[in-house]
Formats: sequence, structure tokens, C-alpha cells
Amino acid sequence: MRPEAARTLTFTRWLRRYGTLLAAALIIAGFSILSPTAFFSVENALNISRQIAFLVIVATAATVVMAAGEFDLSVGALASLGGVVAAQLAVRGVPVALCFALAGLAGLGIGLVSGLLITSFRLLSFITTLAVSTVLGGLTFWLTGGSTVFENIPPAFSALGRATLLGIPALSLVMLAVVLSVWFLLTHTSPGRRLYAVGGNESAARIAGIATGRSKTLAFALSGLLAAFTGALLASRLGSAQPTGGNGLFLPAYAAAFLGMTAFKDGIPNVFGTLVGALIIGVLANGLTILQVPTYLQDVITGLIIILAVIVQRLGAGGRR
Repeated sequence: MRPEAARTLTFTRWLRRYGTLLAAALIIAGFSILSPTAFFSVENALNISRQIAFLVIVATAATVVMAAGEFDLSVGALASLGGVVAAQLAVRGVPVALCFALAGLAGLGIGLVSGLLITSFRLLSFITTLAVSTVLGGLTFWLTGGSTVFENIPPAFSALGRATLLGIPALSLVMLAVVLSVWFLLTHTSPGRRLYAVGGNESAARIAGIATGRSKTLAFALSGLLAAFTGALLASRLGSAQPTGGNGLFLPAYAAAFLGMTAFKDGIPNVFGTLVGALIIGVLANGLTILQVPTYLQDVITGLIIILAVIVQRLGAGGRR
């Protein structure tokens, strides 16, 4: 191979692996130039970290399932249900910690059922979780009567969503703890490595003796737990819970996860890549709001980001074949 071709190939590989990081840096630099006072400040940086906390955790849930080669389209509905369950329990006087725990356990149970349905009957995860999402939407409306839960919510329930520690939002710290925990699970434990093995080549993983169904079920259970817990955090932050409160997290979460597949690990779902993807989406939303760009354009941009991320990921996969 000639030196020029080798340099081009090296640059292409570098761009595929670190292009997302470069894009994030350019976006931050662009908004810093356009609005240095409002955007480029420690206060706004902390505000962005708090704003993306919900997105990051739900996107991390999606990443876990994607690592196993599947999709969970119920994460938004699970977040809505988790918020409603936690808020209603808080209204009934249940201790705050138990409200969050029970909401998370409800999500874990639903994720477990989804995983068992998919693995036991060999159903498509795309269709199954979409159906589960529809069921959860109806269940959430039944629990709330279609109205927002906000009356008689104790101040202690909202404390976590609004608290700070040494000037850092508690939500940002929770987000960081979740990211580090899931990263450790996926990269430094046997169950996590088995998930990647199943997602990489399920047939080979089965031949190697891995219980692929069990691994996938674990992924869906963890996804449900994280999504429902995010809904409880969102309800805590808002001091209320809407029956569709978490639905808006679904599309940006997968945008972040697909963006993450173009960062660090070429075409492989990874938690830190997902964090960068969520940061890009959060910075875009924050910067466009500061520049007073109409909010509907944020949805257009998010959709375009997903398309671009999928194209880049597919091009990367083609480069590896």
C-alpha cells in the first residue's frame, strides 16, 4: 500500500472513531462564539448537565439492549409509567426512597416480561416492545385518569430532582453514577461481556455455551429498571407526573445511542459514546434555545442527527468488512 493511501485509510479510521467527539467540540465552539455570555459559562454548563440527565439515563438503557443486538422501543412509555407510579406513591405517603425503588422495580418487572416474551417465543424485539409500549400507555392513562399527578406531592419527593451538592445538581451526579455503573457492568463483568458476545454474533455465542436468551432478558430487565427510574427522577424534578411525561425521551435517546456508536468504538454500542451523543443533543437544544430558534426545529435537527448517525455507522461497518 502506498504511503498516501495508508495515510488516507488511517485518517478515515480516525474520523470514524473520533468524528463524533470532533462534532461535539465544534458545536460547543460555535455556540460559544455566537453567544459567549449566555452559553459559555459554568452556570450554563451545569444547567446542561442537569437537562441531559434524563436523556442520558434512558439512552444508557437503550444502549444496554442494543449491546445485545436488540431494541427496546418501550423506554419512553416505561419512563412515563415510572414517574406516575413514584408520584402516586409519594402522594399516598410512601417513603421517598421506596417510591423510587418501587418505580424502578416495576420497570424491571416489565422489562423482564418483555425479555422473556422475546426470547421464549423468538419474537422480534422491535414489534414486541412497541406493543408493550402501547399497553403501558393505556395503563398509565388508566392509573392517572388521563390527568397530571401534582396535588399533595410532598416536598421531600421533589428534593432529589432539585437539590445540589457543592453547587453541582444532584441529577448530574446520579447521571454520572448510572453511566459509570453500566460502563463497569458492560466492560468489566462476565454478564456484560456476554451481552456484547450475543450482540456481536448470537450463533457463535450460543455455540460457545452462552445462554443467549438469559443474557437478552437481563438486558431488557436492566433497560426497564433504568427507564422507569428516570421517570421517577423526572417527576421529582417537576414536582408532578404526566401520563406521557417520558414519551419525549424515546427518540432523542436512540439518537444519542446511535451517535454513540460512531464514537470510541466503531459501530459498537458503548456507554461513553452514548454520553457524548446525548451531550451533542443537549448542547444543540440549549444553544438553539438561547439563540431563540423555534423549538420545532429541534425535532427536525434530532431526526436528521439520527439519519446521519445511522449512515455514518453503516459506512463504518462497511469499512470493516
